Amino acid sequence: METRGGFYITQIKQLQDRIFERLLAENGIEISGGQGRILFILWKDDDLTISEISEKTSLAKNTVSAVIDGMVNKGIVERSINPQNRRQTIVSLTEYAKSLQAEYEAVSQQMNDLFYQGFSEKEQVQFEQYLARILETLTENLHTGRQ
Repeated sequence: METRGGFYITQIKQLQDRIFERLLAENGIEISGGQGRILFILWKDDDLTISEISEKTSLAKNTVSAVIDGMVNKGIVERSINPQNRRQTIVSLTEYAKSLQAEYEAVSQQMNDLFYQGFSEKEQVQFEQYLARILETLTENLHTGRQ
């Protein structure tokens, strides 16, 4: 049996990114997809290290560092040295970033509504359970190297 789940996930991700960035721009929010993922994590738990952000977003550390550089330049986040471990940098939200949260969440809700258009509540729950299983398998494989 030929399966195309991974192919569909890749296509969905690409389309979702483009549509989401368009919705953000239409709402006057100038944030890229990668920046949004980092903001989403920081809105839940501010003052994180690059490693913690990398782990929570599934982005590579060097990618997180590069995205954070752009966010610092735009005044979205700021960096500081961790007083408990001077080798670590702490990334924190600025007041500007905090002010964007409600608008960003409204756009995220628009995206979710589009995503699940035509799905029953039961189908949504089932679909998300399947996605969570795939994510768990892939995460475990990344950390152990086993299939």
